[in-house]
Amino acid sequence: VRKSSQEVLLILLEQDLIFQHDIENKVCPLLLHLSAADSNDEYKAEAVNIICKMAPMLSKSTVVRLLLPRFCELCGDRKLFQVRKVCATNFGDICCAVGQEATEKFLIPKFFELCSDNVWGMRKACAECFMAVSYTTSPEVRRARLSPLFIRLISDPCRWVRQAAFQSLGPFISTFANPSRAGLYIREDGILSIRPPAQARGSSSPPPGSCADTSSACSRKPVQREPDVPLEGTFLETSHSPHVSRSPNGPTEDPTEGCAVAVDRLPRLSPGPSAFSKLPDLSDRPANSHPGPGSSACPGSPEDVFSNLLYWQTPLPDISKDLELLLGKAGQQEDICCGSKTVPSSCVPSSEIRKVLDSLQEDMMNDPDIQAQVQVLSAALRAAQLDSENASESQPTGDLNEVPAADPPSASGNQIALSASSSPDTLAAARILQSTGPDKDHDGTSDPLQAERRHNPTPHEENKSKLQDIIPQPLLDQYVSMTDPARAQTVDTDIAKHCAYSLPGVALALGRQNWHCLKDTYETLASDVQWKVRRTLAFSIHELAVILGDQLTAADLVPIFNGFLKDLDEVRIGVLKHLYDFLKLLHADKRREYLYQLQEFVVTDNNRNWRFRYELAEQLILILELYNPQDVYDYLTHIALKLCADKVSEVRWISFRLAVAILHKFYSHSQSALGLNFINELIVRFRHCPKWVGRQAFAFICQAAVSEECVPVDQFVEHLLPSLLSLASDPVPNVRVLLAKALKQTLLEKAYFRNVGNPHLKVVEETVLALQSDRDQDVSFFATLEP
Repeated sequence: VRKSSQEVLLILLEQDLIFQHDIENKVCPLLLHLSAADSNDEYKAEAVNIICKMAPMLSKSTVVRLLLPRFCELCGDRKLFQVRKVCATNFGDICCAVGQEATEKFLIPKFFELCSDNVWGMRKACAECFMAVSYTTSPEVRRARLSPLFIRLISDPCRWVRQAAFQSLGPFISTFANPSRAGLYIREDGILSIRPPAQARGSSSPPPGSCADTSSACSRKPVQREPDVPLEGTFLETSHSPHVSRSPNGPTEDPTEGCAVAVDRLPRLSPGPSAFSKLPDLSDRPANSHPGPGSSACPGSPEDVFSNLLYWQTPLPDISKDLELLLGKAGQQEDICCGSKTVPSSCVPSSEIRKVLDSLQEDMMNDPDIQAQVQVLSAALRAAQLDSENASESQPTGDLNEVPAADPPSASGNQIALSASSSPDTLAAARILQSTGPDKDHDGTSDPLQAERRHNPTPHEENKSKLQDIIPQPLLDQYVSMTDPARAQTVDTDIAKHCAYSLPGVALALGRQNWHCLKDTYETLASDVQWKVRRTLAFSIHELAVILGDQLTAADLVPIFNGFLKDLDEVRIGVLKHLYDFLKLLHADKRREYLYQLQEFVVTDNNRNWRFRYELAEQLILILELYNPQDVYDYLTHIALKLCADKVSEVRWISFRLAVAILHKFYSHSQSALGLNFINELIVRFRHCPKWVGRQAFAFICQAAVSEECVPVDQFVEHLLPSLLSLASDPVPNVRVLLAKALKQTLLEKAYFRNVGNPHLKVVEETVLALQSDRDQDVSFFATLEP
């Protein structure tokens, strides 16, 4: 009885048949009474279930005033875990019902408690609804609080919790999507669309890669990291990043100042023991820094210079004394680094750089920070060698080691002056030398990979950084790791499928400018041994093409698309269902390459898979608009004729409409010659077909051509009408039935044939009279039936 009454109550609320006054004064008090602490356990579990289900159907104010306090109380119910389980399962719905402010103030603390619950089922339920909770919160809360919480769920000791967390990882990342940065948005009808240029690059809008509003700008602030959530290395490869400064509201960018201006400003920084670590360097800047509100563009003090690496990493020990021994080998700072012609321009000896490089080989493959440092040091080593060669040509004499050491008090000042005249690579190298310290083991060993990097002229191009600033890096690292075979053994055998399923959402959040972070993952998934993983990608490749744009699509998606065309039918159907959507995004020359491959879809692994051929006919009707009439005639007409003669009736009927669409294509583009050739092929193949289904098909095509007016009347009566009327003497009643329908219900209803002076009207009427007296009852019925 209770269950039935609960269902009825929800139906009444859904259909808005209860007054708001009655809800607040009759329904809610009863539910609060049943869910009280002293209530029966069974009643309490049912009451909280009703509260969660009815919350989305009530007004926001009603839920916040009456139901939210009780829901928060039930989330901490320690007596019944079933009550907490219901709360955790429906947590996302409650967040959507109460809005952002109430969610962040009241619900997020409760959500943290549920995510740390001793019962693993509670944590699993929280992982499953994480996207809905994240969607309701502000970007700041999403980045600062929910991201570390989600990382904890991913590393949960219970396998079922980890499995649910990885399934929700992609959807959670998608909540970081920002249309102002990605240039894409979801329309009200759910279609992914490109933002118009007027909106994307208007005078009042920020440029691509910047924040559109205050809330989104604040979401990119550097966030204090929780101790149990280690962040990956943050060295970024940005050879043309704008000048970055630190303000109370976050990092800012000054597009008018380049790297040279930033280097020129370095001497004005106040010297000190840690001043060298505050120097802005290209390697330390985020790839995309975004202006926060109220921030200044120009740094005026060392505190204003923001370094992404130094902000996140653990504070370095004070090794200024050791640095003096390393860098203080110059006698006089003004003569050596600011204009002296007796020394090379590089301020860091190449031998020291090489020692540090050798010492970093052991940990290079395990730590992305060290990998980035090795890249910077390699570039600095080449710069130092080049400078030494140039100096030796102009000045055979003179070496850093010949200059007496500077006094300790002036060492810190030397550092600033040295760096002012050095190249960015040398500055970064000096900073890394400082961070390594004197206690590193310089054993002189060398790695062949590192030796290759030293001689590679473009190491940054070869080792493109996988870092970005759209979403927290640990989340992206965990998502990319979903393709690791070890994950399938320890988490979920279908984890790669979940990764493939959510990849378009992750790509949308990152934007096309960060596609390099996902490219390798996508290629790995596209070559997965499980066909269901490839099938998932095949069904979404057209959406990913919209996100990436034509250039990236042609470079990275077209080869994978071509591979899917030759895959199993289960994979090919995903490509086929959205073939038109994908081809229309390609350039005309690239699109034309697929004309010949379209006929390969006619051949399937299993001839009984008729739905595959049916889908092909549907897609070809749409694809006709992408090609010119001559290409349609050369490549697509024979596919249409083959499908019109298919063994399965459903495939034939949709293919007849394809043939009519081809006729419309020819005559709408004034290609009467091509249209006449196609008509002659239809007459030969179907009007004179020995099988009755072919002759029946001809009658249907003629009826559809007249109904849709795709063939000019004069062309129809001259080339098609005589062959159509000749079917009146066909021996098979099914053919004559379709002829009677075509003449009585379609042809005679057109204004052209209703004209009394029409010379063809008499012949048509005589044929209809003959069909009305046909010996078959069905033929006479349809010939007599009025439209």
